[in-house]
Amino acid sequence: MAMMAFLMALLSAFLMSGCGQTVDSSVDCSDIYNSGQTVSGIYSIYPGDVPVSVYCQMISVGNDEDNGGWTVIQRRMDGSVNFYQPWNQYKRGFGNVEGEYWLGLENMYQLTSNREYMLRVDLEDFDGNKAFALYSSFSVGPEADGYQLHVSGFTNGGAGDSLSGHNGFKFSTFDMDQDAYENNCAKSHLGGFWYARCHSTNPNGVYLWGEDAAQFAIGNVWLSWKGYTVGMKSISMKIKKLS
Repeated sequence: MAMMAFLMALLSAFLMSGCGQTVDSSVDCSDIYNSGQTVSGIYSIYPGDVPVSVYCQMISVGNDEDNGGWTVIQRRMDGSVNFYQPWNQYKRGFGNVEGEYWLGLENMYQLTSNREYMLRVDLEDFDGNKAFALYSSFSVGPEADGYQLHVSGFTNGGAGDSLSGHNGFKFSTFDMDQDAYENNCAKSHLGGFWYARCHSTNPNGVYLWGEDAAQFAIGNVWLSWKGYTVGMKSISMKIKKLS
């Protein structure tokens, strides 16, 4: 019995010190940060009844007031994950939490249905330039409403506003066309997003490795900062609970 207790204590210490840390039944990274965990990394959260692994960014690259408990819902950084995925993958989430991933529309809905969140989009180009866009309100509707995007309250961090034009639109993939265009925006622009007619940002588009004029508007672009032909080296979307 003593050996069993020792092994259980050792396992508990390991889980709390490495990847996939769990802090009680935290709904999001804000809860984890407020519990005293201030190291960025992979944690388990509970948007619903089932734990989900996410990357929590505890320290911001910007101002001190931006620190604390950002739940990363989307991240591109090296082109290692294929984001041209069908509806069921965008619904449940895919990728590698240690690198590129999409948290999942259902998880985003569960997170934002009962709490108020802000959204920050961080961008970096291949020349090392960085910028961001901040939105004071962000939520995703239920599947019955097409996981409709609700975003407002833009503050410029140098990137300009390429997301507000997508407000109110449903999510679309190549096998679930819910945009306002006569054709399928997801097929035309090789991604999955809250397309309108079609986009001013395409964060889930092709990873272009920089500028490629021949690949107009299909890359992971942010129109108001670098136009339609410059893909981002990194782009991440992260949310934080409003206090």
